[in-house]
Amino acid sequence: MELAIWVRFPVGTPRVMKKKSHTTSWGGVADWYSSYLETTEDSYQKQVILPNLLRVLGLKPGMKIIDIACGQGFFSREFAAAGAEVVASDIAQPLIAQAKKLSGKAVQYYVAPADNLNFTKSEVFDAATIVLAIQNIKNIDGTFKEARRVLKPGGKLVMVLMHPAFRIPGHSSWGFDEEAQEQYRRIDSYLSAHTAELLVHPGKKESPKTTSYHRSLQDFSKALFKAGFSITRLEEWISHKQSQSGPRQKTEDTARKEIPMFLMLECKSN
Repeated sequence: MELAIWVRFPVGTPRVMKKKSHTTSWGGVADWYSSYLETTEDSYQKQVILPNLLRVLGLKPGMKIIDIACGQGFFSREFAAAGAEVVASDIAQPLIAQAKKLSGKAVQYYVAPADNLNFTKSEVFDAATIVLAIQNIKNIDGTFKEARRVLKPGGKLVMVLMHPAFRIPGHSSWGFDEEAQEQYRRIDSYLSAHTAELLVHPGKKESPKTTSYHRSLQDFSKALFKAGFSITRLEEWISHKQSQSGPRQKTEDTARKEIPMFLMLECKSN
């Protein structure tokens, strides 16, 4: 699951599917996540990802876009506001409920896993997005295959994720070199894929958990190529935040500018 924005338009005749129960670790934090995105002005979503994402997508009126693993519709609503015709989906019913409440009829939402977009025909969309969600999705091969299927020939998939080379759950951390007076990023493991359970509210006695799947850049590259995509653009986005005044302010702010927080991949269907 994760972010989104929307506009309603017909997506064609749905394909028949058997009813199946799907679960996700994000369903249980829907209320908290929605409240956070809607009330926090200084979030990474609003200050870093959204303006860069709109620039990369180059949305135009009438452009048809599907927001896969859209969460509570944060980005989808922005896509719709920019004039795009937006359809969005997420596996978590509680998040889709929040999205519908916030978006009204501006976007057409579906409850569906990212690897089974059975509500739409093939070759319908000009662009697809997966924003801050691919690392919460187990089946990336199926997800990329479905994204390729629903895109028009030459359509593009734009993904934004925590940078897999520097943000590795349980295997990366910040450190400070007292002698050199420099902050650095420690990486203990990178190439090995692994699954991690993350606390939503670290430090609290009872915090819900979400599941994150770490993969290397070559894992993503191979899966995208297998699904019929070529990576056409790669950008690394840094944190906008600044440290409070103090002895480590300069080195902390320098580290933020040198070690990117997010990775953006633009992929064209072959």
